[in-house]
Amino acid sequence: MSTPLQSLDIWQQLQKHFDTIHQQHMLDFFQQDKKRFDRFNIEAAGLTLDYSKNRITCETMDLLNQLAEKRDLPKQIKALFEGELVNRSEKRPALHTALRNFSDRPIMVDGKDVMPEVRDTMNRMEEFCWKVRRKHWRGYTNKPFTDVVSIGIGGSFLGPKLASSALKPYNDSHINVHYLANIDGSHITEILKHLCPESTLFIVQSKSFGTQETLKNALACRQWFLDNGGTTDDLPKHFAAVSANVEKAVEFGIAKENIFPMWDWVGGRYSLWSAIGLPLAISIGIDNFRDMLRGAHEMDEHFRTAPMEKNMPVIMALLGVWYVNFFGINSQAILPYDHYLRGLPAHLQQLDMESSGKSIGKDGNKVDYHTGPIIWGGVGSNGQHAYHQLLHQGTHFSPSDFILPMRSHNPIDNFHAMLVSNALSQSQALLTGKSKQQALDECLKAGLNGTEAEELAAQKVIPGNRPSNTLYFPKSTPHSIGALIALYEHKVAAQGMIWGINSFDQWGVELGKDMGNTVLAALEGREGNAAFDSSTSGLVEAYKSMQDLL
Repeated sequence: MSTPLQSLDIWQQLQKHFDTIHQQHMLDFFQQDKKRFDRFNIEAAGLTLDYSKNRITCETMDLLNQLAEKRDLPKQIKALFEGELVNRSEKRPALHTALRNFSDRPIMVDGKDVMPEVRDTMNRMEEFCWKVRRKHWRGYTNKPFTDVVSIGIGGSFLGPKLASSALKPYNDSHINVHYLANIDGSHITEILKHLCPESTLFIVQSKSFGTQETLKNALACRQWFLDNGGTTDDLPKHFAAVSANVEKAVEFGIAKENIFPMWDWVGGRYSLWSAIGLPLAISIGIDNFRDMLRGAHEMDEHFRTAPMEKNMPVIMALLGVWYVNFFGINSQAILPYDHYLRGLPAHLQQLDMESSGKSIGKDGNKVDYHTGPIIWGGVGSNGQHAYHQLLHQGTHFSPSDFILPMRSHNPIDNFHAMLVSNALSQSQALLTGKSKQQALDECLKAGLNGTEAEELAAQKVIPGNRPSNTLYFPKSTPHSIGALIALYEHKVAAQGMIWGINSFDQWGVELGKDMGNTVLAALEGREGNAAFDSSTSGLVEAYKSMQDLL
């Protein structure tokens, strides 16, 4: 990939092609090709992607696939799965796929097959879950656990929380799982005030066992436990950990046998598949947790082996490049039409924006093209009564992903048919829009006179020709949710491969962490604020001045 991206011949061909078709309406494409839905439709791992409502032709996809080949995408995908140091800045592989590897293929890191350790950890998780779910492991007063508090932030929080919500119909443990992430006294207060220390299990999730927010929350939970009847000798009965720093976890009061590993070759936003998913496994059972891993594994195998033109994550990645780099689009909407999937946009925000929010290429040089879009969205028909207005009539468009299980876990009356009808009609409306003549005819039919009709019709024109994907599957199951999350992981990775950026580090996040410690010291009066800019210094003083106010 020595040739700059925009200097590639195929990039120039794509630009010429864009100049030719970018003003064409998708309705014309549908009119010209009666089999467009079948042509731009692909299935993988139980998911089906309809990408026919995109501003593309067969030529577009052919050129984009040539771009993928020119950027050595098959070779880069192979390197990802074979444990090469794809995370160059941290000199690490990105082997989250090993956590869900159900094949006999060894996964090598530094000359060592990591699969025995991965399988051993899974067996330990199974034993842990069995003891908690079957009430063999109890609290210090011999009460069975009724609540589990997962203490973590970032990838230790968003992925597991999404999966817990998505798979709530499979929660058969009668144990309530709570996710504590925010360093906000209100968050921890609202969780702890409803819990009983005698029947609460805490799982501290931090690779270093020193992440500021996680450690602060863990120490507060520890103190709450001690202040409400527990003793230091009781801590091992009520605390477990997922961490690479066994020494610090033991020092905290956690028994060594209840500390699960984290590996350098698994990034935080990909850690759901590891012991970070322990709270989820407790609630849905280890068999359902394994089914989720199998769904992800099936998507892994599809991504690893399918040709570029039939590879679902690659297709979605190429569409992303098409809109970001040729249409100049800087955002993407994620629209799950499923209450249980309401946490998906938040998880994908971290996954995509932490991975693709880069302006420096893997070669250390600043890129001269746009990379990651802003990811946003929300659940179902709620969004139709909020931000869909911008999607339909805004001055710029955001490609939209409609996420749609065709069957509901709660088939009440015709609720789900109405929900599906909303999703399909919204994607249709984005495609078709409403012409000035249609709006005028509508107003005249409603009884408005000519002038009134003309004035109102102008407000009701909707341009249409706004792209969307519809990603659908029979039902939200552990298998389909695993495949869905893995699909987006691979889409993001493939985009990074094309853009030539490192999708697996997050130095921007690290900077904020480092500076936060300095600011905290100033807020608490342990250090001065002379080195700060005037804004930060002024805000520090404002904080101090307001602490004595009622």
